[in-house]
Amino acid sequence: MSRTASRSSRPRSVHRCTECGWETAKWVGRCGECQAWGTVEEVAPAASGTTTVAGPVSSPAVRIGEVRTDTAAFRSSGVDELDRVLGGGLVPGAALLLAGEPGVGKSTLLLEVAAQTARREARTLYVSGEESASQVRLRADRTANITEELFLAAETDLGAVLGHVDAVRPSLVVVDSVQTINAAGVDGVPGGVTQVKEVAAALIRMAKTRGITLVLVGHVTKDGTIAGPRVLEHLVDVVLHFEGDRDSRLRMVRAMKNRFGPIDEVGCFELSSEGIVAVSDPTGLFVEHHEQQVPGTCVAVALEGRRPLLAEVQALVTPTPAERPRRTTSGLDGSRVAMTMAVLAQHCGLRLHQMDVFASTVGGARLHEPASDLAVAVALASATQHKAAPLGTVAIGEIGLAGELRRVRDLDQRLAEAARLGFRLAIVPGRSRGPRLPERWVVDGMKVVDVPDIASALRLMRLLPQ
Repeated sequence: MSRTASRSSRPRSVHRCTECGWETAKWVGRCGECQAWGTVEEVAPAASGTTTVAGPVSSPAVRIGEVRTDTAAFRSSGVDELDRVLGGGLVPGAALLLAGEPGVGKSTLLLEVAAQTARREARTLYVSGEESASQVRLRADRTANITEELFLAAETDLGAVLGHVDAVRPSLVVVDSVQTINAAGVDGVPGGVTQVKEVAAALIRMAKTRGITLVLVGHVTKDGTIAGPRVLEHLVDVVLHFEGDRDSRLRMVRAMKNRFGPIDEVGCFELSSEGIVAVSDPTGLFVEHHEQQVPGTCVAVALEGRRPLLAEVQALVTPTPAERPRRTTSGLDGSRVAMTMAVLAQHCGLRLHQMDVFASTVGGARLHEPASDLAVAVALASATQHKAAPLGTVAIGEIGLAGELRRVRDLDQRLAEAARLGFRLAIVPGRSRGPRLPERWVVDGMKVVDVPDIASALRLMRLLPQ
């Protein structure tokens, strides 16, 4: 045999990132996927030449119309906002992954879900790999989540976790967290790529075969992505992201992947010392109820998933002697605020180049949707002119570079929410009305006016400079 043939028949070595599982044929100092340094290591090449033959099947294939669906029906988690995100509730045999930053309230939320499930006479097992059983019990006492059918185990070994499942026979298993569980006989440390893949695969296989709902808690990296191999997100049925600022009590759950429902729903919660509470109407957290007109404020109507949320935008514009005026934003997209300021200067005559500009939202709301542009522009113009917009006004619309207002999606839903909360006037982009409606119409007692551009909107509210 020639040297070339023997070299080609030899299996090639593979280098894999220990953080995300990215593979490459040769060693590199920096991972090409997660950009981590020093995490690429050589792994043993896989054996070649193996052949898989047909074997026995677990159950015969049937026509799709004959498959039973009653075993996969939704079961309420006991938390309405979580059911909203999941599309109806928990599904037997489903695997869910909940990720979020440390301290955001993941364990508190899942302890609430476990307790509510146990109260419905559905046995629940909560496995804690990060805290001791006594620590979890203290949290359960504080949040009033002590119930008879809720079982608690503090384990970090995969075999022990499966043993607890055999002994308890629960309908819901919560593992907090998957990065802390260790599989014996598998190379790597807990939280590594190989360990996470093996642990997740074993737990998901157990959930599928026994019809148990499995909820895994996942860690996140410093840039907010889920830690570990990307295959973890492919293995599970639902990926949820729990987010919120430490300075705010508001928490939101978003579905990044959902095989059983929509992925554009958002659940809102309020975290307090007594636990976590679902917020069915979170608009009041983002709007200040002023008894009189206040310059520099305007209310926007944003969509979080399918839910319209009203949020107040506040602006402060002050003269500055500095050569480079300050531009500070909180809860808003800084680049869109800068673009809005440029449009106001070019098309509305507002001179902001020698002004310090501060723009923020109320209550920790985050407005990154273009439909909030008009509310930001109204707040900036109101602060610059020291004149207040009409009380009870909402502004909805995206601003173009030519100063035009562009239509936004789901306008009817936004207007209905604003009218329900008692607002009396809505400014919307031109041509947003139906073919049979005039330029001014009424929605549930709220007057709606459409305008073609930002200058017309400010002229209507008497905020243009004289």
